[in-house]
Amino acid sequence: MDISIVIPLYNEEESLPELTAWIKRVVDAHEYSYEIIMVDDGSQDDSWEVINELRKNNEHIKGIKFQRNYGKSAALNEGFRSALGDVIITMDADMQDSPDEIPALYNMIQNEGYDMVSGWKKKRYDNKLTKNIPSKLFNAAARKSSGIKLHDFNCGLKSYKKKLVKSIEVYGEMHRYIPIIAKWAGFKKIGEKVVEHRPRKYGVTKFGWERFVNGFLDLGSIMFVGKFGKRPMHFFGLWGTVAFMIGLGIFLWLTITKFFFDHTGLTQRPLFFFAILAMIMGTQLFLAGFIGELIARNSPDRNNYLVETKTGL
Repeated sequence: MDISIVIPLYNEEESLPELTAWIKRVVDAHEYSYEIIMVDDGSQDDSWEVINELRKNNEHIKGIKFQRNYGKSAALNEGFRSALGDVIITMDADMQDSPDEIPALYNMIQNEGYDMVSGWKKKRYDNKLTKNIPSKLFNAAARKSSGIKLHDFNCGLKSYKKKLVKSIEVYGEMHRYIPIIAKWAGFKKIGEKVVEHRPRKYGVTKFGWERFVNGFLDLGSIMFVGKFGKRPMHFFGLWGTVAFMIGLGIFLWLTITKFFFDHTGLTQRPLFFFAILAMIMGTQLFLAGFIGELIARNSPDRNNYLVETKTGL
């Protein structure tokens, strides 16, 4: 199979018929073999019923319905698990991503050798204050910390090699940083393509202010897990040692000055309490490192979701 198109959705019943018809026109014109995997993230409208109706007329449409809302990362992860195509393309269901970009995204993976291609919505129709400015800040922080030169990490329109999506795990709200996850997994050829951003035609945005804080927290998590996920003691042990040695050094210095240079009591000097605090913190960091090692070696599966039903899979 040439292409798997994975579409996470939540309350998008109005846009699905038009979106799937547009996708069909594009892939049929290029004679691709394909599947459309729609992941209903616990919608409260009739999105699942619409998916079933669309499948009656197009057997390439397949669906996964979560029992409750888990978020976009969970939907993408389940879609990636089920995808069979040589190239996997993701897009949002709100009609702001254009299916006309599919052939170029497919070509960059299949013929130009990219592991992953991320869309760049150079001209955006979102609110500048609530979306565009925060997005620029997120992308600047992600570029700086990861070294990946992308303008738009969070664009939903992306294409991937099959091997890549089968090698990574997306959970929490990490879908914003799939390029970073891919880099840590060893996939280095990550490209970018300017794509069309269309004004929203149906429904309302599903993202609130909390995503801005979550975005920076997730970036920190990704960078930490990427570097130290398999060796947490290297992080906690290092800083635990530094803190403990600083505390011990101060304590020894205070002890020497007490007995050889003055008669001030140890507990009457503020540095004494700082030394004790530093040694306690160092010990706690060491313990955190040991616990982290145990968790890393016995980590449970983080990506088991309650799937209510499937169709076509």
